[in-house]
Amino acid sequence: MVSFSYTAADEEKSRGVRRMKALATGLLALVAVVYALATWAENSGAGAWAGYVAAAAEAGMVGALADWFAVTALFRHPLGLPIPHTAIIPTKKDQLGASLGSFVGENFLSADVVRGRLRTLGVARRLGSWLADPAHADRVTAEAATALRGALTVLRDADVQAVVGEAITRRADQAEVAPGLGKTLDRMVTDGAHHRAVDLVCARAHDWLVTHGDSVMDAVQGGAPGWTPRFVDRKVGERVYKELLRFVTEMRDMPTHPARGAIDRFLTDYAADLQSDTETRARVERLKSDLLTRPEIQDVIASAWASVRALILAAAEDDRSQLRLRARASLISLGKRLASDPQLQQKVDGWLEQAATHLVTTYRSEITSLITDTVAGWDADQTSKKIEANIGRDLQFIRINGTVVGALAGLTIHTISHALGA
Repeated sequence: MVSFSYTAADEEKSRGVRRMKALATGLLALVAVVYALATWAENSGAGAWAGYVAAAAEAGMVGALADWFAVTALFRHPLGLPIPHTAIIPTKKDQLGASLGSFVGENFLSADVVRGRLRTLGVARRLGSWLADPAHADRVTAEAATALRGALTVLRDADVQAVVGEAITRRADQAEVAPGLGKTLDRMVTDGAHHRAVDLVCARAHDWLVTHGDSVMDAVQGGAPGWTPRFVDRKVGERVYKELLRFVTEMRDMPTHPARGAIDRFLTDYAADLQSDTETRARVERLKSDLLTRPEIQDVIASAWASVRALILAAAEDDRSQLRLRARASLISLGKRLASDPQLQQKVDGWLEQAATHLVTTYRSEITSLITDTVAGWDADQTSKKIEANIGRDLQFIRINGTVVGALAGLTIHTISHALGA
C-alpha cells in the first residue's frame, strides 16, 4: 500500500482540527445546557420567553448533531456504528479516485478544452518575447549546453562508435560511388581545380629529383646489362636523370605543357568512364568494398566519434565558443521573429495545438489512470487522516454554523407557530 506522507505540517493542522472540534462540541454542550435550563424555567412558570429560548436551543442541538453526523460520516463510522453510507472516504476511496480521474479526463483533457486554452494563451508570441531577451537566451543556451554535456557523458563511447561505424559502412556499401566521383572529377577538370594538385605534384617531384639525383642515377646504372662498361652506365644514368629533371621542370613551369594536356584528357576520359563504363564502375565498387572492410578504415570511422565528442564537449563548456554564441544568436533571432510575425505565431500555435490535442486524445486514459491508480494505492485510514487534517477545520465550522442556524430556525418556527396559534 502506498500512503500519503504524514508530515509535521499535517500534524500541526490536526491540532487545529482538534481545537475546532472541541469548540464545536463545547457549543453543542452549551445549547444543551441552555435547553435544559430554559425547559426547567418554562415548567417553573418563568414566562413565555423561556419557551422561545428552549425552542431555539432544541433546534440548535438538532442542527449541531445533524452536522456532526454528516461531518463524521465522511471520515469514519459515527460512534463506531456501521451505519450505511458512512465512513465515505475510507470505503469509497477507489470510487472517488475513479470519479476524479473521469472528471479530469472529461473536463480538462478534452481536445476542445486544450485547443481553446492554448489559443487564448498565445504561446508562440509569449515564447518569442521571452526568448528575445538576451538574458533568457543565455539561460536557455547554458541549460542546453549542460544537457548536451550530460547526454554525452551518459553515452558509452563504444556503443556510439559501433553505431556510427555500422551506419557509415552500411550507407557507403549501399550507395554506388563511381557515378558521383565521375561527376565530381568532370566538374573539377572543367573548372581547372585539379591544376593545383598537378602543380603540387610537379613541384614536389622536382624537389625530390634535385635532392635524390644520386639515387636516380644509381637505379639506372643498377639496371644496365652486366657486359656494358661502367663509364657508359654512368653516362646513361646522368643523361636519364638530366632528361627526367628537365621534363619535370618544364611541367612545373609551363602551364601549357603537352603532358599537362595529356593529364587533362586522361582525367576527362576517366570521369566519363566512372559515369558510364560498367567495368570501371564495377572495379571502383570492388575497391570501395575492400577499403571498407580494412581494419584501418574501420578504426578511422570509429575514432571519428571521439573527435566529434571532444569538439562538442569543448564547445559546450566554453561560454564564448562559436557553438554557444551561434546558438544564442539563433535563439534571440527566433524570439524576435516569433514576437513580431503573426504568420509564424499562427503556424507555431497550430503545431502546439495539434501536438497537445494528439497527446490528450491518445494518452488521456494513461493520464487519468495515474490519478485512479495512485488513489487506489493509498492506505484508506492514512488517506482519511490526511484529508481530515487539511479540510477538517473548515468542516468544524459547518457544525458551528449548524448549531447557530438551527437555533435561529427553531426560534423562527416557534415564533411563527405561536403567532399563528394566537
